Amino acid sequence: MSEKIPVAVLGATGAVGQKFIKLLQDHPWFEVTQVAASERSVGRRYEEVVAWKQNTPIPESVRILEVRPCTPDLDCRIAFSGLDAAVAGEVEDSFARAGCVVLSNSKNHRMDADVPLVIPELNHDHLGLIPIQRRNRGTSGFIVTNSNCSTMFLAMALGPLHRAFTVEKVFVATMQAVSGAGYPGVPSLDILGNVIPYIGGEEEKMECETRKILGRFDGEGIEFADFPVSAQCNRVAVEDGHTESVSVQLRTKASAQEIIQVLREFYGPPQQLRLPSAPEHPVVVMGAQDRPQPRFDVNLYGGMTAIVGRIRPCSVLDFKFTVLGHNTVRGAAGASILNAELLKAQGFLD
Repeated sequence: MSEKIPVAVLGATGAVGQKFIKLLQDHPWFEVTQVAASERSVGRRYEEVVAWKQNTPIPESVRILEVRPCTPDLDCRIAFSGLDAAVAGEVEDSFARAGCVVLSNSKNHRMDADVPLVIPELNHDHLGLIPIQRRNRGTSGFIVTNSNCSTMFLAMALGPLHRAFTVEKVFVATMQAVSGAGYPGVPSLDILGNVIPYIGGEEEKMECETRKILGRFDGEGIEFADFPVSAQCNRVAVEDGHTESVSVQLRTKASAQEIIQVLREFYGPPQQLRLPSAPEHPVVVMGAQDRPQPRFDVNLYGGMTAIVGRIRPCSVLDFKFTVLGHNTVRGAAGASILNAELLKAQGFLD
């Protein structure tokens, strides 16, 4: 591309907003030209108001930007939304009405019937909802969402198995990193040496979002996948990386080796199109009995892959395994960026 597409980051001072800015640095297609946040930050330089928590410096091109209000008069083609759910819904709607393409990490519109909830390797055809959304809402812009961070890695592991063998039942228990709670997140006296067996709304998100993602687009809407998901979600004292223990029942019986082969051979449009943020392998299978582990494996392929291990028979369902993923990269900002790349590659940004 001779000229990069200008993009805005909404909620730019927050944890997800910061991750957007970090991941978009030197992106070959997109350039952050606008940062927007709450009224208390508006009118000041980004570097003055952000409590930067990334492991690389604030990009020089963003450091000096003036923080703007989250209103749709920003000069951008794409708005990446890391907004809090308390305000995201109406703000994202206003940007879409103004003709902007909104890539949202927020929960507000994920389950809207006319909004694509997309993992590009699994359900890129769900982008067929975009013209329906435009028609329904009378807008030239549109909204595309990515899933909840814990849903992301469950769906990435289940998707290839559902295609090959048909999933019938799923049980999942999560061990979710504190970075998933944003900043400052969980108080240290609550989480250190402790496990918190409740994350508000998380179980419900996993149980419904997974079925939408793995559902079928019939030309008018999404027919949800016809299997139950039972989720139990826990917050643990890990900085980055959600670990999930999964048990699954399959309609077509398979061996562990067949499951491993299906997962290892899985790829989709991001890999075929060589999108800039696409991992070479969207799912990686590890053979060691004690892997994956967040400390050692979470940054594999830049944090954009789902890492599966410990595939073995289950005495209640058919098979059980462990899946790990980087909750703030592929589970949040990186997922929205990959969705934007797919939109560009498929002509939705022309």
